[in-house]
Amino acid sequence: MSPAEIARLPYRPGIGVMLLDRAGRVFVAQRIDMPSEAWQMPQGGIDEGESPRQAVLRELREETGTAKAEIIAEARGWIRYDFPAELVPKLWGGRFRGQEQKWFALRFLGTDADIDIATEEPEFRAWRWADLAELPNLIVPFKRRLYEDLVAEFGHLAAGLRDE
Repeated sequence: MSPAEIARLPYRPGIGVMLLDRAGRVFVAQRIDMPSEAWQMPQGGIDEGESPRQAVLRELREETGTAKAEIIAEARGWIRYDFPAELVPKLWGGRFRGQEQKWFALRFLGTDADIDIATEEPEFRAWRWADLAELPNLIVPFKRRLYEDLVAEFGHLAAGLRDE
């Protein structure tokens, strides 16, 4: 696929979840379908007729096995990232150049025992809590800027949870 063809493709609409525990740490997980050691926060598409807020709660349940969380913040705008050119033809049949996501910060209300990544259609092989400052170094390089922006936008929330 040529750069010009990629540039004409749309972005896939989706959501992202920054799930924060009581210590202000962030839920991260390793994808089953990726051989890399990269860790990521839950994210997913928005179904037809679904609002971003509905999608974030659905994706949280589908990917972490829990609904024990509440939305505490929504990113100011939509955040885009482009896939590396070599991945475009391999992801979603080459229909998208990247993703445009609405991100949300959620406060986790449960315990670690409430998280079960062995869901009906599991996406992750392992999970853990990470410090916010670690996030940009955990993700695949093409999403690093996105994670830096999220740390800048939601960082005060993690600090606030640690202070409670």
